[in-house]
Amino acid sequence: MDTPLEIAFHNMDSSNGLEAKIRERADKLERFHSHITSCHVVVEVPNRSQAGAKGYHVRIECRVPGKELVVSQDPGKGDKHDPYLAVRDAFYAMERQLEHAAQKVQGDVKMHEGPPQGRVRQLFTEYGFIETLDGRDIWFHKASVAEDGFAKLEENTPVELSIVDDGPNGMGPQATSVRPIGRMQLQGDVPSHA
Repeated sequence: MDTPLEIAFHNMDSSNGLEAKIRERADKLERFHSHITSCHVVVEVPNRSQAGAKGYHVRIECRVPGKELVVSQDPGKGDKHDPYLAVRDAFYAMERQLEHAAQKVQGDVKMHEGPPQGRVRQLFTEYGFIETLDGRDIWFHKASVAEDGFAKLEENTPVELSIVDDGPNGMGPQATSVRPIGRMQLQGDVPSHA
């Protein structure tokens, strides 16, 4: 990396063990992309809640020439109540993004016809997140789901979507339309974070 790794803890005490794990995982990122210029990692407990109740939010920002890659792992179901598992999942997602970016630079990415696809990763009352086949985490609002189908969505539902790089809410990439598709239509598979 061109600049040293930056690690921050918000609404929680810093942890030498967790920081060591973050440094260990960050050192391995260059296996996935040969020129990472910077990396910032933030681990926080949202809204000063107790970690056991809300979980941990992990955000990783990596810059590579001409691009900034962001992983934002929100707390929710699953292992996000354990900061080590939340960090593991976030780094896993960043590794896939870096690998995809490196393949794109080398021209190794196979372009599929049709819109991007993925699976619903997490749902909330008014919005959700989709993990795309290329490893990106995409925010979507219930109004963007075709035929008022938000209420019918479940986690792991295969979908196709239209993406804008920077949505109006300032949250980065956002799906402007989401359409559930059948499993047989999915052009690849998104690995599970189990």
